[in-house]
Amino acid sequence: MAAQKGKDLLLKVDSDGLGSFTTVAGLRTRTISFNAETVDITHQESAGQWRELLDGAGIKSARLSGSGVFKDAASDEVVRGYFFNGTIRDWQVVIPDFGTATGAFQITSLEFSGRHDNEMTFDMTMESAGEVTFAAA
Repeated sequence: MAAQKGKDLLLKVDSDGLGSFTTVAGLRTRTISFNAETVDITHQESAGQWRELLDGAGIKSARLSGSGVFKDAASDEVVRGYFFNGTIRDWQVVIPDFGTATGAFQITSLEFSGRHDNEMTFDMTMESAGEVTFAAA
């Protein structure tokens, strides 16, 4: 994958639950990480005492995070409401020239900060709450 502009990594939410995704306004940085736990099946007769893993086993998860400024009251209300209500909603991350990851996520962290001479910013983290699918670009 060639170098890409960070602003092209889009975080979108299905805010009405009808499958229509809209970009979350005001995000300056966005990150997605995919994780997979392993199942160790090493035993006394493992070749050279090297660890062996069970193919296809373990738990997969994804974490989305973002930070930025709220562009308007509507985007502020959506994110804040999802956090305080523990709402699980479908989200998408569009990774330029790579593909789109889609799945249910819950906001697990929401932080606000601000300096006296600057705008207020927020940071949020979301954890997958079900299967995350990937569609290549």
